[in-house]
Amino acid sequence: MEVILSALQSILGIVAMVALGYYLTRKGLFNEDVSDLFSKLVISVSLPAMMVSNLTATFDRKSLYSAGKGIIIPFASMIICYVIAVFVAKLIKVKPEREGIFRAMFFASNTIFMGMPVNLALFGEESVPYVLFYYAANTVLFWTIGVYGISRDKEGYREKIFSMNTVKRIFSPPLLGFLTGLLLIILGMRLPIFIMDSCRYLGNLTTPLSLLFLGITFSVIDFKDIRLDKDMAALLLGRFVLSPLMVYILSLLIPVPSLMVKVFIIQSAMPVIAQSAIIAKAYDIDHHYATLMVTVTTILSVLFIPVYMALINRI
Repeated sequence: MEVILSALQSILGIVAMVALGYYLTRKGLFNEDVSDLFSKLVISVSLPAMMVSNLTATFDRKSLYSAGKGIIIPFASMIICYVIAVFVAKLIKVKPEREGIFRAMFFASNTIFMGMPVNLALFGEESVPYVLFYYAANTVLFWTIGVYGISRDKEGYREKIFSMNTVKRIFSPPLLGFLTGLLLIILGMRLPIFIMDSCRYLGNLTTPLSLLFLGITFSVIDFKDIRLDKDMAALLLGRFVLSPLMVYILSLLIPVPSLMVKVFIIQSAMPVIAQSAIIAKAYDIDHHYATLMVTVTTILSVLFIPVYMALINRI
């Protein structure tokens, strides 16, 4: 019970920040331009800075090599979930023009705008490196097999799995920040103190900006459109049950630190990746469906997180 109450306390802080973003948008202080600004600041500035500062402060070369094998778990679990999603989509007869977006949302989670704040609230700063490990796997797989499947939803259009566009999307500022941090550790290099301080200060912006961004996003959703159907039920099962279960099973086969397992489970149980709606809109397919799923899973994740905290407390 204490674990659940502690998790609820942490989640309530997150809910309060999201609610503030929602309220300020309704009052006219925030708008879509502000949402775009917050998103760009997180992706291009604060998150890369956090990756550099946190990785170099947490790992040395030896501990990095020891923890590095853990990245196999998110890669393997998401690939397994993608394969499951292919069969589930056929089984429940998802509309052909939605199959790709369904599969992408089934296996890929919101590791940054929701995952980062939640893990910081639950486990503290020491969880950040493992959050970043999961993020790296999530990013690579979403922008390759995920986007390829989404592109196939548009009749007559076929995106290549590996192309220059794919490479540009994968090597986004956050991933470059992640790789920069790894390179500094491997080479045994230390950045000047003033640069590290700047990275830390900028990195601290990630959580509040991410949560305010989510609040702005919620403000444009018409909750009357939410209807539970077989597609949504299957997607919820994939996001909140199968994905964490795959991570847990793989952690039994690949020994990794207990905190890493906990972070990976929470990351895998996060809502649908927010970029799925953006990509759906870019390919002119059913982006309303994707946006609705992002919203529903984000709301429900607040209910599932305390449950998972209670379950993983014994790990």
